[in-house]
Parts: sequence; structure tokens; C-alpha cells
Amino acid sequence: MDNNNNQIEIENANQNENQNQNQNENQNQNENEMKNLEKKVTKNLAEDYSNLLKENSFKDFSIFVENKSNPFEFKVHKSILSSRSPFFHGFLQGTKRTEDIFLRQFNKKEMKSILSYIYHGDISFENQENLLQLMEISIYFQLNLLKKILEKKISNSINYSNFFQFFFQNRNLKLKEIEMKCFELINQNFSQIQKNENLFNLTKEEVIKFIQFKQEKKEIFQFDFFEFLNNWVKKRNKRLKLKKEKEKEIEKKRLFHSFFSLFDKDSISKQDFDKLNQFNNFLPNSFLIDIQNKVIQVKEKEMKEKEKKIKRRDKRIKSIKFENQKKEKENQDLKLENEQKDKENQNIKLENQKKDKENQDLKFENQKKEKENQNLKSEVEKMKKEARKLKILSDSEIVTEEEYTQKLQEWINDNNFFYKMKKGFSAKRDGFDCKKWHDICDDKGKTLVIIKTKDNFIFGGFTQVGFKQSTSGEWISDSNAFIFSLRNDKGDREPNKFTIKQGQEKYAIYYLSSSGPRFGHNGDIGLKSNLQSGYSDFGNSYNLPNGIDYNTNEAKNYLAGSFNSWVVDELETYFI
Repeated sequence: MDNNNNQIEIENANQNENQNQNQNENQNQNENEMKNLEKKVTKNLAEDYSNLLKENSFKDFSIFVENKSNPFEFKVHKSILSSRSPFFHGFLQGTKRTEDIFLRQFNKKEMKSILSYIYHGDISFENQENLLQLMEISIYFQLNLLKKILEKKISNSINYSNFFQFFFQNRNLKLKEIEMKCFELINQNFSQIQKNENLFNLTKEEVIKFIQFKQEKKEIFQFDFFEFLNNWVKKRNKRLKLKKEKEKEIEKKRLFHSFFSLFDKDSISKQDFDKLNQFNNFLPNSFLIDIQNKVIQVKEKEMKEKEKKIKRRDKRIKSIKFENQKKEKENQDLKLENEQKDKENQNIKLENQKKDKENQDLKFENQKKEKENQNLKSEVEKMKKEARKLKILSDSEIVTEEEYTQKLQEWINDNNFFYKMKKGFSAKRDGFDCKKWHDICDDKGKTLVIIKTKDNFIFGGFTQVGFKQSTSGEWISDSNAFIFSLRNDKGDREPNKFTIKQGQEKYAIYYLSSSGPRFGHNGDIGLKSNLQSGYSDFGNSYNLPNGIDYNTNEAKNYLAGSFNSWVVDELETYFI
């Protein structure tokens, strides 16, 4: 019976929990719906005020801006402007006040942005140039919240490229945060900025503010800053057009007195005092005397510290001397002990010499055998190296004769490249595909290209710099590039190498993504986009064999048997 009662209580508790959970979910859903409705009301209110600004109905008066002869008119509402702006509240005080306002100092663009903010709280910042104009209007209309937003926006927009523009535009507004941000940028990179002529357009009051700013940062005494003051005074006197040199000196002295009276003399070091010597004719005497006394105090303090160091040094020297005497006595005792041991070691040495002679004879025998083994090893290495030379192009289906392999090694003359190079591209293996050739062979550095035609001509080219990828056709310079002929069945000619002509180095190879490898200006060797055919205008950029002239049939037929009617049987490309 008790078990049944417990089961019923558990079921009732679960039902109550589910009911409470459903009630909480419904309550959360209702709260979310209310928040969404409230947001919608706020959004609709902003849109209604925005539409009210766009329409011409119910408007009380107009604001005119820009030029007097053809002003631009904004029709506005008295109630909205007076509730949003203290300026309009005072101006429109009283129910009969409906006069139009003429604000010709403001332009259409900025006024439109300000009215947009007044009506529905939105304002756009199209560019940095109009920020200060918007600030001027916000101050005029006493829009304090917008003024704070703009001041923060302007401060965040100031950088090394535009801070002079903001600084000089801010002269009328006198916004402290903007002024301090500009001074901070000047202070951070003063050595570079002092080259800018705009720095010398600062007024005397602005220079004083900058000095006070730098004192707060405790970075005032730098030589470049003194130099700036000197140049600033010169440029200012030049603008004043003082005729007499004496007038210039008096004015310069007066300005330096006004500046240096602001400095904290206690912050000047001896090094700073030395830098000030070049300006001592223009500095107040009291200023120089105070600094000089301070320098003397610093020197006296340095002398006292030096005397203390000397006393500490003498004390260390005495201590070291005593330790050395103690060690010297210990060394004498140790010397006697070592002499006794040396005598014992002498006897051992004689015994060891006898053993050494025996070992020397054994070593001579071992060296003799080692030399024989070394000679044998050298022979084996030599044989391996020769075998390696012959196998270096074993993966080539074109170069199968030992003579051709040896010729390529002799012409390239770079064993590091020759022994490490591998076949990167094979037309039979990878397909006669120009794009595939570029994907595999571009930007590989030193590159060897070998071509075999259907008529069994074998030729190609080598470049030290390789085919460098570019977006369009481009000549690539290589003074070490060359082309070669390995087999020429028609003429029964020997393998030969042909270097680049003097003055033609810049046309060594040509890169074009839509064609195959190309050597020479007009294509001493050139493969077409399908890689299955090519052309040979041999002798244009590379030297011809003796006795053959350029642009003759003999020259054009030399490498492949014809100028452009030969067909590729296999194309192989090697690189590391």
C-alpha cells in the first residue's frame, strides 16, 4: 500500500514540474515578444520622424544655407528642433516665433546630416574632411551628445598622414582631446615630423602648449627639439620680415626667454647642458646659472662616488694579494711533491718508451695495410663514380648513349646539378599538354630541355635561371644559357653546344603560359602550344657553327631537319 502511495506522489511531482516548466517557457516567449514589439515601436518611431523630414506637410519654418544669391532651403518643424536642440529651444521660444533662419556659413551636405541626426538619431560619416564641419555645427546647435561622438570619431581618425590637417582646422574649435592627440603623434616621431614644413606653421601659443605637453611626458630635453625651436624662431622672424639683423636677434632672444622659462631645470642633465651651449646667447642668465650649479652638484656627487669606488678597489686588491701569498706557499709545497712524483714517472716513462717502440712497429704494419685498403677503396669509388655518370640519365628515353650523357655533363659543367637532377616532365608519360608542362616545370631554377623528333633528331637547351612564371609573355635574361644538338642523322654531324650571342643575353629564353619552352628571340628553338610540333630559327640569338650563315636553309634545318615541319616524338625536362 505504501509503495502505491509513493508512486502516486512521484507522478504528481513530475506533473507539477512539467506544468512549471511550460509556464516558464510561455513566460519567456511572452517577454521576447514584448521586447520585439518594443524594438519595432522604436524603429517605427525613427522611420516616422525620418519620413516627416522628407515630406513638406506640417512644417513651420525654413533654414537656408550656403550662398546668399541662391541659398538651399530645408523645411523643418519647430516642435522637433526645439525639443532636440537647446539652440533652437531658445531661438524658437514663444508660439509666434516663425522666422526663417539663414545660416550661410554651413553647406547643404553637412546641414542635411545634422538634421538627419536631430530627427531620427542617425548620422553618416562619409569622409574625414567633413568631421570638423559637422563638429562646428553640433557646437553651434548645442548638440552635446553628437559633439562627444564626433570628438571621439575625429580622435580615432587622426594618424601620421592627416594630423596636421586636423590640428590647424581645430584652431577655431579649440577641442583639447584633438589637440592632445596631434601633440602625441608629433612627440612619438619628432625626428621625422620636424622635416615637415607644416610643423613651423605652429603659433607661439601652440609651441608653448607643445612644450608643456612634452614636460608632462618628461621627454622635453632632446637635441632635435632644441634645433626645432631654433628653426621655428628663424622662420617666424622671416615671416615678420624684420629688416635689421639686430631686430632679429632681439626677437629671437625674447622668444627663447619665453620658451625656456617654462622648462623644469631639475630635469636637465650634464649632457643636456652641453647641448644648450649653442643657444647660450639667447637664454636667460638665471636659467644658465641654475643649470650650471646643478651640473656642479652632479659632478661633486660623481667625484664622491668615484672616491668610494677607489677605496673599495684598494680593499679588494689587499685581499687578493693576501690570497695570492697563501696560494704561492701552497704551490711551493706542491712543487716538491711533484718533483718526487716526476722521478717516479721517469722510470715509468722509460718502460713506456720500450712499449711505444713495439707499438710503433705494429703501427707501421697497420699503416701499410691501411694504405693498401685505401688504394683499393679509391679504385672502387672511381668505378662507382664512372658507373654513376653512365646511369645519371638512365630514366631518359631520349639520351640512351654514353657519349651523349658525357657531352651533357661536360657542357653543363655543374656536377652538383647534374648528379641531383631528375626527370620532372615527360610528354609520353604526362601528355602533350602545355599547361601540364608549365605546372611541373615553372620556377624550378636550372632547367634542361631535351627534344626528340619523329625523324630522330635530338636537340634542346639549358638555362641557369629557369622559366619564371608571369601573367603574360616575358623575356628572361641568362648569359649562361645554351642550346645543343646531340644527333643529326641527315648531316651525320657530331654533338655540339651553341652559346648565346653577345648582346642577346636578355633574349635567352621566353616565358608564355600558352606555349611550350622557347630559346632565343625569334625562336632558335620553340615549341607550340600542343607540344607536338615546333619551329627552329637557329642563329637568331645563339651562335651558329662555323661556315653556316643565319637565315639560310642550312641554318633553319640544322637542329630538327626543317624550319617548322618537324613533329615531336618525346619531350623531357630535367631539374633538381
